Parts: sequence; C-alpha cells; structure tokens
Amino acid sequence: MDFKLEHTALGSKARCGTLTTDHGDIHTPIFMPVGTAATVKGVFHRDLKEEVKAEIILGNTYHLYLRPGLDILHQAGGLHKFSSWDKPILTDSGGFQVFSLAEKRKLTEEGCKFSSHIDGSKHLFTPENVIDTQRIIGADIMMAFDECPPGTAEKDYASKSLDLTNRWLERCFNQYHKTKPAYGHYQSLFPIVQGCVYDDLRMKSANFVKQFDADGYAIGGLAVGEPAEQMYSMIEVVNEILPADKPRYLMGVGTPANILEAIDRGVDMFDCVMPTRNGRNGMLFTWNGFINIRNKKWANDFSAIDENSDCFVDKQYSKAYLRHLSISNEMLAAQISSMHNLAFYLQLVNEARKQIKNDTFKEWKEKMIPILGQRL
Repeated sequence: MDFKLEHTALGSKARCGTLTTDHGDIHTPIFMPVGTAATVKGVFHRDLKEEVKAEIILGNTYHLYLRPGLDILHQAGGLHKFSSWDKPILTDSGGFQVFSLAEKRKLTEEGCKFSSHIDGSKHLFTPENVIDTQRIIGADIMMAFDECPPGTAEKDYASKSLDLTNRWLERCFNQYHKTKPAYGHYQSLFPIVQGCVYDDLRMKSANFVKQFDADGYAIGGLAVGEPAEQMYSMIEVVNEILPADKPRYLMGVGTPANILEAIDRGVDMFDCVMPTRNGRNGMLFTWNGFINIRNKKWANDFSAIDENSDCFVDKQYSKAYLRHLSISNEMLAAQISSMHNLAFYLQLVNEARKQIKNDTFKEWKEKMIPILGQRL
C-alpha cells in the first residue's frame, strides 16, 4: 500500500493525495459508505460505483463474524468475492461495538467477552483473533482492536482505557506480522488513536501509535457525545503528531460541516452511517442545506431533489414524488434517499479535493458551512 501526498492548500492543513491498494486507488479526501453486514443498505454495487462514485466501502468485523460467519466468508474467498465488490474494503475491528454494547460485554486484559445481539450466544474477541478474523474477511485495510470510551468519560477511566488499548495494539501488530493475507492481496493494519477529550492522553496515544510505522492511522473515540469544538481540538492535537506522509482516518464522522472542518485540520478519510440512516428517515443533505422530505411543504414541489447534484436520482425524481414514497413507506423512498445522500457526500469531498488543488479550500469551506447547516 502506498500513499502519495499531492498538495496541501494555502492557509489550511487540508490536503489531497492518492492511496494505492491492490483493489484500486483511493483519492483523498474520501468518504467511505458504510456496508456493515456486507451491504450498503438499499444501494446496488452498480450504483455505488457509477452514481455514488464510491472508491472504498466499509464492512464490520463484529457483524460479519456473527453473520454470515467466518466459515462462509472463507469458503467464498473473502468479502470481496462474497459480495461481488472489486474495489477496496476497510473493516472496523469491532472496537466500537465493544463501546456500544456496554450491557452485553465484559472487558478483561485478554479481550472482550460479549453476548451476540442476535441469539445471546457467548463470544470472545482478543487482539489476536480480531486480526485473524479480518484476515479471513480479506479487507484491504484492517483496524486494530481497541476500546472506545464515551466522550464524557472521566480522565481516570480514559487513561486506563488508553493503556489497555495500547497493550492490545502491541498484540495486534504481533499477530499481524505472524500471519499472512488469506487471498493474495496486501492488507494494511491501521492503529487507532484514543484518549477521549484530554490533550495529554491524545498526545500520548498519537506518539505511541507512531512507533509502529503503519500504512495509515485512525482517530477514534470522537463524535461519541463530546461537543464538536472539542472534537476539532482533539483532531488538531493528534494531527500535529501523526506522520504527514500517511493517511489519517477519522472514524464515524459525521455531518457535512464536521467533514469540512476535519479536512481543514488535515484529515483524509471518513465514514459515517448518517447518509444512509438519516436518508431512510427522510433527511436529505443538499448543496442548499438539509431537508425533511416528509414535511408537507414538499407535497407539490415538483423540482429536482437537488438541482446541483449530478446523481441520476436527483435528475429523475422530484421532491413531491419522493415525499409521496416516504409517507407511503415505500422501499424505493429509502433507496432513493440513501443514494442521493451518499452521492452528495462523495460530491462534497470531491469538490473539497478540487478546492484544495486550487488553493481556495479555506474560503470555500467558510462559505459552505453555514449553507450546508441550514434547514430548508
């Protein structure tokens, strides 16, 4: 895997580059649609490629481990072949599920014991078997196993959690170097910077992960309850330490404004369920602001969903028609809304890339953020 940093914008830390993998190039800054259970909900792979223009998607180790299971994935030849997706894939290690399933798990030095949300069966994730699992899944980019504390965690808890994450990280890399890819293509392992909202813990974590000389680095444990300004501050602290010549991935973030602010601070890669989850509930992100398509005001609005978008659903369907589908609980409403939102997110980062290359990113970002944050 290779990352070529191409340009840093004037007056900003925003940068663009190209990440080369065995399954194709990824042009940064990039947004990665979330395909938790081997699918981006409601969107055909054809449309992900041709209309959304996705260059990489996510899978989730926790969910794929439970269903369909490692035997099926191995028999299929990995997630790429199982799901017929021939572009890059990144897998989350399951660390966030450790955080989100607090009622169903127990942390120990060995790893995380948890009960399946599907059938209550008992399982154990360790740093070692999480690496083995991601080898079987076949992701181009694998994530280290970590604990993700809540954004409101007390410092003592956050400190102990970080120490555990660091010990787990050493075991992850030991297992990574002991094992080989299962299907012949190269697999990277990204460590995850933790430390909650405490500057000294974030600096400690960033300096610790840097010693592994990884292909890239993730910033985790943000957008989990802390104010946005604290999130931006932590990004700044971390990116002062992480290597400039490696990609930086901000996990699970976020709104269009969050993404632009993070790009401004030197982040390259993003993922979030917001485009698809919010889309299924009727929220659409557009170049003029966001709308709730279920509101009556759109009932007789026969204009395009977003006249500034080049995705075919925005050209083909009107707001009135999409509102009708949504109010009627038709499946097509979720499909159209999900595709529209994902296409918008990819268009947003692609436009950011153009503005970075033109050295106009800072001015463009300041103009766009209030527009994108307004309700229409």
